[in-house]
Order: sequence, then structure tokens, then C-alpha cells
Amino acid sequence: MISHCMKRFRICCETRSIRVQCRDFVGQYIANRYKTTVCPNDESDPTRMLLELCVDGYYVAPGQVHTDLFQRGMCCNYGPLGVELKKNLLEQWWSSIKRSRTQVFGISTLTIGDDKSGEGNPSLDVERLNQLLDADEFNKAQRTQRILMLLRQSTSLRTNLLQGALEQYISWLELVNRRLPFGLAETGLSFQPDGSGSRAEATHASLVWFCSPRSSSQWLDHWARLRLQWWRKFALAPSEFSSRDVQVDELQEGASRGVKIVYSFPWGQETLENLWSLGDSELLQTHGGVRAKIQCFDGQKLVVPHVISVVSNMDRSMMAYMHNSLQLMKKHDGKQKLYRRKVLKLHPVLAPVKVALDMGRGATLEQRQVCDGLLQEFLDAGISAWPGSIDITSSAEKLNTKYDEMGVLFTMVIDENTLESGVLQVRSRDTTIRESKHISEVKGFLLRYMRAAHNM
Repeated sequence: MISHCMKRFRICCETRSIRVQCRDFVGQYIANRYKTTVCPNDESDPTRMLLELCVDGYYVAPGQVHTDLFQRGMCCNYGPLGVELKKNLLEQWWSSIKRSRTQVFGISTLTIGDDKSGEGNPSLDVERLNQLLDADEFNKAQRTQRILMLLRQSTSLRTNLLQGALEQYISWLELVNRRLPFGLAETGLSFQPDGSGSRAEATHASLVWFCSPRSSSQWLDHWARLRLQWWRKFALAPSEFSSRDVQVDELQEGASRGVKIVYSFPWGQETLENLWSLGDSELLQTHGGVRAKIQCFDGQKLVVPHVISVVSNMDRSMMAYMHNSLQLMKKHDGKQKLYRRKVLKLHPVLAPVKVALDMGRGATLEQRQVCDGLLQEFLDAGISAWPGSIDITSSAEKLNTKYDEMGVLFTMVIDENTLESGVLQVRSRDTTIRESKHISEVKGFLLRYMRAAHNM
């Protein structure tokens, strides 16, 4: 089914726009995956609707491969808004981890390197491998020997961020005077099984917490509680985020306990974050079993720390928050015709674009100059803005629909009245109410709004 759709997709791209064809393909893909019949105009399927919105709203690049990867919690080709949403989410994750404890330090490790865990995905020199396979001067035994040598020389692609933190552990003991507890935090790419026998990139955020053996269970409970609070903080429907203890038969190798934070998608629960109590075995193994060099002070006593691992999948988290924020609202248009308004009500802190500028049709040179000046003022203040010069032919109603689906918090209309009195119209995404504000007030209004949103 999928190969047939891909063939059809390539053929149709030659005669139709990529964006329209991508919408058709997404519907077919979802129908195949979940064994349902998807009507092209059926708005009752939130997953299909969201994947269409991801493409039309500049979150994900057009193409089945990207929407497929995004839905499965893997990195894909993100569009401008997807990049901003991911950046905002990572910043909030990092800020929450750093604020939660004073003894958390950021680190950075290599994506490619020696994988002592033995779980890495080898990165081969494909050109050299092909040369060995085509070489006539070697017999079968010689060719096999050289291929094995090439495999041994190959680097490994990391499958988690834990190993890097364990390897750097000793380097930062003096920073904390060998006293527990403390943590090492990192964000970056890992390579995960993609369901087809190969691996795909996923963006992970990791905290590795080193603590006393006697308090490791309490620390796992502590982090599980804090992390669930954080996930729910940005949710429109917080109850869709939940946590559960991991059953014994589901435990990661080496873990004595585990907690999963999950999101309830329409097709079932998916894990956003894993928390593991790993004891001291992996730390000992990483450093050759030499206890003396990895011991820390627990009060006056020297102990080998226990490890708590917190790992978040930020690509799947983006999908979760977008699902959680998508709303269908009944609305009357200018002709009093009832329709459903799709709104991506992302939390103000996560929303990729805070304000869009609209000059209306037939904008004058003076309006363009005011728009450009206001845009630069917002950017200088760190307020993400969508320029009004991108679309000056659509009606205000169509632009409002487009910006609602993009999740833009506010739309500001610069018209002839703005040139005369300095007053512009500010429309809210969440209420659709329009307010008149003087152009000198709008930056302060947005900054106050964002400060309040951060403190929610």
C-alpha cells in the first residue's frame, strides 16, 4: 500500500502542487496505518487534520517521509515554524532542569565516537566497502578478513546520551568537590530503531543524576513528580499527559525501577520520557570497575553513586503538544455561514510566532515602511514575528484563518488609520477579539503578555 502510494505521489507531483498532493497522501497513509477509511474532507480525524496542518502551517516539510517520521517521534525536515517550536521546547526543558536543582551542569558529547556500551550503530565507509566487494584480487577468505577489519575500524553512532555523561563523570568530580548529589544534562541527536530494521535520528534531552545509594528511590520519585508537572504546565488538556510505573518485564537492562511519562494520542499512549533507576553497575562498567576513582562523599562516607537517568524524546513531544493544542471551534464567517475554525492553541511560551503583521490589500509605501519598522522593533526585543509583506493579496478573513492554524498569538493590522492616528487593530488568536492600541504601546503589551505566560 505504502509503495503504491509513494509511486502515485511521485507521478502526481509532476502535475499538481506538492502541498495539495501531500495532503492527499497523508490521508491515505493514516488510513493504511490505522485500518480506517479516511474521507478527504472529514474533519473527524484529528491525526490526519494535524498532519495536514503541519505541512500547510510550515511546521514540517512536504512529503510522506517527513510526516511519517514526525508522527513516529523521529527527526524530519522541519519547516520554519517547526524549527522554532522545537527550539522553544528545548529551551523550556533546559531551563526547567537547571532551575530545579543548583547542582545540574550542562555538557556536550560527540554523536560519533567509541561506543563502549556495544549498542552503537556502526557507521561504515561505504565507498571502501564497495571496493572490497568488487575487488577481484582477493579470494573469499581474504575479502572476509578485510571486511571484518573495516567493521572494527568503523565508528559508532550513539543510541543514547547516557553513555557520554557516564564517561564524563570523573572529569567533573572536582567541580562538585566529590559531593552528592549532582547531575549532568545534555540535548542532542541519538539514533533509534525506525521499525524497518535501520535507524533514524531523534532529538533527546537527557539528565543523568548521581545520588546516594540510600536515596536513589526517593530521587526517582522526586524527578518523576517534577517532570510530570512540567509536561502538564504547557498543555491545553493536562490530563492527556500521565505517568506510570514500569512493570518488571518492561525494565531497561540494569534498571531496578522505572517510570514512563506518556501522552494519550488518538491511536494509544506513546512514551515521551523515560526515568530509570540504574544503580551503580553501568557507572562501574564504564570506568573499568575501579571503585576508588568514582567514589563520592555521601555526608562523611565514601560511596559509589547510583544513577538516575531521565530521557525525553523532543520530536515526539512536539507531536504531543500539537495534538493537545489542536481545537475545532464553531464560527460564523462574514456571511453568517457556520464553519469549523481550526486553531492551534499552543501555549504562548511554545508558540513559534507571537505576532503576525497584516497590511491588508493594496498596501501603500507608507504602510510598508511602518510594517518594516514595527517588525524590526519586535525582532530586536526578542519577539518572534511574521512579516506582513509575505501575503498582501489575501483577505483579512483568510489571513486570520491561516494564522490561527499556524498558532500565531496575535495579528496586528496596519491600515490607513494607523498612518493618521498611530492606532492599529490587535486580534487575539484565543478570543478573536480585536482591540485598538497605539503603535507605541504594542511592544510593551507583548512583553508583558509573555512575562505573564512564563509565570503561569
